[in-house]
Amino acid sequence: MLKRPLAALALAFPLFAAAEPLPVVASFSVLGDWVREVGGERVAVHTLVGAGEDTHMFQPAPAAAQQLARARLVVMNGLGFEGWMPRLAQAAGYKGELLVAMEGVEPLRAGAERDPHAWLSVGNAIHAVRRIAGSLCTADAAGCDEYRARAAAYTTRLQALDTEIRAAWSEVPQEQRQAVIPHDNFGYYARDYGVRIWAAQGADGESEPSARAMAALVRRVREGGIRALLVEPLEGSRLMAQIARETGLPISGKLYAEALSPAGGPATSYEAMMRHNTRTLVEAVQGVAKPVDVPHHDEHDTHHHHH
Repeated sequence: MLKRPLAALALAFPLFAAAEPLPVVASFSVLGDWVREVGGERVAVHTLVGAGEDTHMFQPAPAAAQQLARARLVVMNGLGFEGWMPRLAQAAGYKGELLVAMEGVEPLRAGAERDPHAWLSVGNAIHAVRRIAGSLCTADAAGCDEYRARAAAYTTRLQALDTEIRAAWSEVPQEQRQAVIPHDNFGYYARDYGVRIWAAQGADGESEPSARAMAALVRRVREGGIRALLVEPLEGSRLMAQIARETGLPISGKLYAEALSPAGGPATSYEAMMRHNTRTLVEAVQGVAKPVDVPHHDEHDTHHHHH
C-alpha cells in the first residue's frame, strides 16, 4: 500500500533539493555571514565587499551590478555605511527589497556622523538577524519555517555569545577597562560591554590627528594607566606605532571592526570576530597579551574612509 507514494517521494525529492537557491546579495562580510546562518542551503549569498576589504573604499565594478540585477533580496547595514548602495541598486535595475538591517537601531555618534559599526553590539546583531529572517520569508514564503527556525537557533547562539563577552569583562576591574585603537569604530562594543575606548584618529577618519591631539592622547595613556594599544588589519598602524614609541608600550593585538578576516584568519565568522576581539582586548588591558609586530606605515593610512 505504502510502496508507491514512497517511491514517488524518492523521485520527487532530488528534484526538490536541486531547486535553485534564492540569490541574495549582502553588502559586506558580516551581513553575508548572518544571511548564510539564517538562509542555509536555500540561499546563495554573494557578498559585494569581501572579507578583509574596506567597505568605505569600495568601487562598484560591473560585476556588482550584475549580481544585484539577479538578486531576489539585497541586504545592507545602513547608518551611512554603504553610501554607494542606492545608486548601485538603481543602476543595476534592482526592483526587489533593499533591506536595511540596522533600521530601528538607536545610532551612536562618531563625531558629527552616525557611527555605522552597529554590529559590534551582539544585541544589534540579534535585531538584524530577525529582520533578515523576515525579508527572506517575504522573498521565499515556502522556506519561511526553515528561516525562522534557523534564525531562532542562531539567536540562541548569539545570546550565549553576549553572555560570554559580559562574563569575560566581569573579571576585569573597571579602571583597567580602557584601550586605544586606530579609529572610532568600537563605540557600540564599548557601550554594551563597559569599556572605555580612545581612538587615535578621532571620529573624523579623513584627517590626521594634530600634533596637539596626539600629545594629549599620549598624556592620557601615561596618566590614565592605559596598557592596551591595538591595531586593525586594514589601516591605522602607523599612528599606533607612534603612540607605542612615545609611551614605551607594546602593540598588544589586532582587532576586527570593519570586516571579517579572510579564510585562515581569527575572525572568519561574526561569532569568531566577536570572540577574538573580546579575548584580544581583555588580554591587552590585563597586560598579558603577547606583543605583535606592526608595520610603521600602510597604504590606507593616508586616505582613510569618510562615512
